[in-house]
Amino acid sequence: MDSNVIKGKWMQLKGEAKKQWGQLTDDDLDVIDGEKDKLVGKLQERYGHTKDDAEAEYRNWEQSIRH
Repeated sequence: MDSNVIKGKWMQLKGEAKKQWGQLTDDDLDVIDGEKDKLVGKLQERYGHTKDDAEAEYRNWEQSIRH
């Protein structure tokens, strides 16, 4: 799924993101607003991931929501 599609469907996908990453707050999800870089940054901040690990988590999540 293209990052533009995720941004366009963010209102529907916020719940999926919240299930995947329970430490993200509703305010975090509002700020992220479907933007990959912001989500990766919040994963680094909330979970202490490296940038590479956060991007890998994002890619795995992105693949999981395609189905």
